[in-house]
Amino acid sequence: MATSDFLPLVSIGLVQLLAVMSPGPSFLITARTAVAQSRLDGFKVALGLGAGTVIWSSAALLGLNAVFHALPMLFMAMKIIGALFLIYIAWQIFRHAAVPLQLDGDVKSTGSPFMKGFLTQIANPKVAVFFGSIFIAMLPANVPLWMTVALIFIVSFNEVWWYTAVSLFFGSGPVRSFYLRAKVWIDRLTGLFLGALGLRLLWAARSAV
Repeated sequence: MATSDFLPLVSIGLVQLLAVMSPGPSFLITARTAVAQSRLDGFKVALGLGAGTVIWSSAALLGLNAVFHALPMLFMAMKIIGALFLIYIAWQIFRHAAVPLQLDGDVKSTGSPFMKGFLTQIANPKVAVFFGSIFIAMLPANVPLWMTVALIFIVSFNEVWWYTAVSLFFGSGPVRSFYLRAKVWIDRLTGLFLGALGLRLLWAARSAV
């Protein structure tokens, strides 16, 4: 097994982690639960988010990958769409970096925190678009079984560990305040990185046409 075989794992894992770290519905529901209820409930939300990621990544790898293998031109089109969307997401993150993150609000304590996280992930349009375009755009033409299993594990693990950290951190007042102060630069650096990657993917897709 060549070292190059692991490059897609590293690249996809890193990009997905950055996407996970960008503020969105999953971030807000985890942070609000940890602040309003408890760190343990926030951790249960993180587990639910991870379970939802298993569903999305499995569907992308086992379903869409088979379709794209049979229709190479569709695969190429999705690569281009994914690259363009990645550039768009990068611009939105950079553009709204200075917008304050609102964590205050009512958080209902009823219901299972795990199911709250799972349903949030299943219904999250950002997650759907990521696995339907950007994730597919970064896949190699042929994905062996071991890589399929590894990718599902990596993206799900990223989801769980990051939102577990969010839950732990936002249960602490000083850490919560530090993150909110650093949000502008975190978002700007994330936007620049994702934008550069999107341009690289777009150029690679263009060269392959």
